Amino acid sequence: MTRKAFIILSSLIVLMATAVSAQDFSFGISEVTVDPVQWAGSVEKKSDTEYILNYEATIEEGWYIYAQKSPAGIPFNFEFLQKDAGVSREKFAQESETKTAFDEIFEEDVIKYVGQNPVLSMPITLTDKSITIVKSVINYQVCKEVCIPQDFYIAHNLKTGKAKVFTDYNEFEKYGATPAQKDKGDSDDDYEDDESTSNKGLWTVFFLSFLGGLAALFTPCVFPMIPMTVSYFTKQSKSRAAGIRNAIIYGISIIIIYVVIGLTVTAIFGATAIVEVSTSVTFNLVFFVLLVVFAISFFGAFEIMLPQKWANKIDRKADRGGYLGIFFMALALAIVSFSCTGPIVGVALVQSITEGGITPIISMLGFSSAIALPFALFAMFPGWLNSLPKSGGWLNTVKVVLGFLELGLALKFLSNADLVVDGNYLPREVFLVLLIAIMIGLALYLFGKIKLAHDTEVKHISVGRLLLGILTTAFILYLIPGVWGAPLKLISGFPPPMNYSESPYGIGGQNTLSNSSEEFPDNAEIGPHGLLSFTDYEAGMAYARQENKPVLLDFTGKACVNCRRMEELVWSKPEVLNLLKNDVVLISLYGDSQEELPKEEQGVSASGRRIKTVGNKWSNFQIERYNIVAAPYYVMLDHDETLLNKPVGYTPNAKKYEKWLEKAIITFNNQ
Repeated sequence: MTRKAFIILSSLIVLMATAVSAQDFSFGISEVTVDPVQWAGSVEKKSDTEYILNYEATIEEGWYIYAQKSPAGIPFNFEFLQKDAGVSREKFAQESETKTAFDEIFEEDVIKYVGQNPVLSMPITLTDKSITIVKSVINYQVCKEVCIPQDFYIAHNLKTGKAKVFTDYNEFEKYGATPAQKDKGDSDDDYEDDESTSNKGLWTVFFLSFLGGLAALFTPCVFPMIPMTVSYFTKQSKSRAAGIRNAIIYGISIIIIYVVIGLTVTAIFGATAIVEVSTSVTFNLVFFVLLVVFAISFFGAFEIMLPQKWANKIDRKADRGGYLGIFFMALALAIVSFSCTGPIVGVALVQSITEGGITPIISMLGFSSAIALPFALFAMFPGWLNSLPKSGGWLNTVKVVLGFLELGLALKFLSNADLVVDGNYLPREVFLVLLIAIMIGLALYLFGKIKLAHDTEVKHISVGRLLLGILTTAFILYLIPGVWGAPLKLISGFPPPMNYSESPYGIGGQNTLSNSSEEFPDNAEIGPHGLLSFTDYEAGMAYARQENKPVLLDFTGKACVNCRRMEELVWSKPEVLNLLKNDVVLISLYGDSQEELPKEEQGVSASGRRIKTVGNKWSNFQIERYNIVAAPYYVMLDHDETLLNKPVGYTPNAKKYEKWLEKAIITFNNQ
């Protein structure tokens, strides 16, 4: 082993020693300080757009730092790593006094800072005047008898002239406005921010869950309870006002019960469910089986019921009367009606779990609001009870229709599992054929050609049933061309993508890229719409530099519904597709890929995340670079890996997405 290699190895040993502060390691040298350098900073304003950022070190006696321009063979020269969009700075800062001298550790001349208080000054120019915080990540090594590689993180506040130094990178990332996330000239109205998009998503979850609650109302377990319960409150209460009050309390109790279920699910799965759960093969297979069981239950093969003793206990507590008794009446409804509401609640929760965060709570709020609303309304207007249709066979028809729909939804979870493992057991054509078969079964049932055990004999089908049958038939006819390559934009994101099929280019279609005379790049594949797509970041960046094009970094997922919707509804637009084909290099990083990395690439990231699969690698990459876990998430970069504009997520408006692409391309071309 050479002396230089020995010194580098000893430095690594020191690093490991500092990571385990409870242990005492001795290296046969004088005391080794874990952090012999303390940093501070300040700002000098030259004009509204020109500043000088100062980096001031205090080094313990006997230690020294190698300067920025020491020989290339010296590892960890003083280097500025962070590059901020909207900030122009030189590669090297202005330095206080340095000296060149022979170094015994590396056995060659090196450049060191003189004294124990070196100062570096970095002139910057703002290209975005809205920036007030400029962040820097500095990499260097401090040496005595061994060398310790170090990073430090500092944020300069241009308004106050002060600087804040961080030892924790996560705190550093969260501090103030991140310059790397600043937009270059885009107005606030151009793109929807994360909060507004999130709010829209929550409203969608609420609305869909509310519809699920309305569907649950028209089942044999719930519908007959409406007149019975309302009549009980109106007859048992001393006045009409008291009856209305009790019915409202009953409805609120229903909401509380289901929201508690949502809270419980949220506590179990947490805010990261979208990554950890929705892309899990086990999760998708379990819920595929669960939804099939729910569907078979709705078909009448058996009933899913909670233990009868639970209902008996709750009934006894409901007899107590008062507000507590009303609450237990609501709980009794939830338990008794579980055979009908359970499958619908299950679907709502499964869908909300894949969204993550508080969506299970919002989902249960929407579902329970639909269940509770009729009890309050009919208590206020008891005369409406006379207009309710009588219970009968139509309630069972509602259950069976829901069963067919749950069977169709189950296919999606099976498809997700197949996509994540890239098994190709359920390509697009097979998926669509199975979905068509399910819809044919539903149509035949609605037209009375199929009868199940619990169906009552009907001489004529109702108008509503006829119309729903016609609508189902129309949907079947719409699906059929999809087997031969039609895009099926009405259900984009639900079936597997076009390129995950037995004929990814349509019947008789050809892969024009692979048939071209140009050499096909390494680590590239044919993506949506025949686009050349890189699946490795470094390979894609190298190709972008070669072609002199900006990079579109596409954080995506094999089981990501909104990713497929973007590709099928937005990327397919001629204006957008033209930009993607001719003006950018596409790098698609799959955060849910289960492909194992080579052993030498596996391990634990600097932020403590386990890296075993390709998906782990790119998810961690997204977190460390952009402090977010999201799919889809789009980032435009130049060749220095600097942001060209503000990253965006799901953007279903094709015009906005086209404008976003164009602005980044123009910025790149004007550099």
